[in-house]
Amino acid sequence: MGNFRVPIPHNEPIYSYAPGTADREKLAQAINKLRKEKIDIPMIIDGEEVRTGDKIEIKSPHNHNQVLGHYYRGGEKEINAAVESCMEAWKSWSHMSWEHRAAVFLKAANLLTGPYRFEVNAATMLAHSKNPFQSEIDAVCELADFWRFNAFYMQEIYDNQPESAPLIWDRMDYRSLEGFVLAVTPFNFVSIGGNLPTSPAMMGNVSIWKPASTGVYTAHFIMKILIEAGLPKGVINLITARGRDVGEIILKDKNLAGVHFTGSTETFQSMWRTIGENIANYRTYPRIVGETGGKDFVFVHNSANVDEVASALTRGAFEYQGQKCSAVSRAYIPESMWDAVKDRIVADAKDMKMGGPEDFGNFINAVIDKGAFDTIIEYIEYAKKSDKAEFIFGGNYDDSKGYFIEPTCIVTTDPHFRLIEEEIFGPVLTIYIYKDDDYEKTLHLCDQTSPYALTGAIFAIDRKAVVLAEHILRHSAGNFYINDKPTGAVVGQQPFGGSRASGTNDKAGSYLNLIRWASPRAIKENFVPPRDYKYPFLG
Repeated sequence: MGNFRVPIPHNEPIYSYAPGTADREKLAQAINKLRKEKIDIPMIIDGEEVRTGDKIEIKSPHNHNQVLGHYYRGGEKEINAAVESCMEAWKSWSHMSWEHRAAVFLKAANLLTGPYRFEVNAATMLAHSKNPFQSEIDAVCELADFWRFNAFYMQEIYDNQPESAPLIWDRMDYRSLEGFVLAVTPFNFVSIGGNLPTSPAMMGNVSIWKPASTGVYTAHFIMKILIEAGLPKGVINLITARGRDVGEIILKDKNLAGVHFTGSTETFQSMWRTIGENIANYRTYPRIVGETGGKDFVFVHNSANVDEVASALTRGAFEYQGQKCSAVSRAYIPESMWDAVKDRIVADAKDMKMGGPEDFGNFINAVIDKGAFDTIIEYIEYAKKSDKAEFIFGGNYDDSKGYFIEPTCIVTTDPHFRLIEEEIFGPVLTIYIYKDDDYEKTLHLCDQTSPYALTGAIFAIDRKAVVLAEHILRHSAGNFYINDKPTGAVVGQQPFGGSRASGTNDKAGSYLNLIRWASPRAIKENFVPPRDYKYPFLG
């Protein structure tokens, strides 16, 4: 036995995949290998592969003819088996020494960044239509960071112990939750897919992992790594079932101890409503942790640098086709700066290439599926018919080969125009031009425009302008950036999450998220207990 310490974590270095590098060639080889395969993806329940008669194809978003493989849709039988497996695994996993739990995920991080790096990147590029850089920072670096930093945060939590009075020893026992955690993960970040079921598991919990249908392909690789890292059977059960079936069965199960969710605000609110309606049926009050939508902003003061603003808008709005919870979706620019900013972003738009991620020269790739494609173009067509919107560039789209939508920039004269208020989740940036003298007034407008409060940025050299924005926009964003785009949060540096309609702000990438998956027990041991009832004052 010993007072074990996990290795001090450091953020995983990002590979550049620049022309001429060996890493670029290895990634290209991994892509070609996966393109030739059609992977059979079963559910993993109690450590066993489970298949059903409902077989569903997986295709690349940027190429309708590229079949990557197929998965199997489960139903009531598989869902109930996953619950039973979790509850059996909980008996031993929740009592396993923390250093052994940590070791599983530390090993997984090293497998991911070592032998599986290029394969996981290739899978992400093909199934999620991410370019090499977007895949690298997500599926490899951020996920490895989650596993390494979370192990360190777990250690910090356990180190947090109370003071003890004379003759007393006070201790804090950070127990797992009593039951299982449902992890519902989105398509847009493989790292979120890997983090949501594992962060509760690291704290001694068991998880049922339900990935989005468009995230099953990469979930398969993550599960493969976890099993190779030594994760005991039943600790994480991967199921691919319809959302309504999961809600009807799992959300009403008496052993539900928590929900770890990233997805739409509407879905999260529906899940919360179901839990509320069944609150008397649970063994314990479920922990509900969720990160949902965003309508993220860049606010520009007239003291800002034009080139810095333009780069933030181009990268923040159009990287990964705007399919980030943190993507820049609205911007407020002073009248005096607009012409200069406009020239820069128009030039950027003309320079950006669009196509499949297999061509490393493409900055823009496809949106994830037909549902997303149809939703985004509905907003674009709405703007085309409005007299309150002017297209600066973009507005075109084509789904003949893949789900491609041009980077689109619109200026509106209405600060409450639909496209500046509602989440679009696509490569569409809406800009409002304000009079320079209305800086403070427009800051209040920005704060009051959207129901969300996830990320936002202020660009200004004038420090008084920064201070004013930081004050007025204090509750407008859980992640607030000064002279930087509001995307690209790094584990251990910018813990991620927002409030209002954007979620519970439990900050993935910090101890604040980990502590949600512990149920503390205070233990007091009295070394010299009193032997009669009489206090000194009675003498």
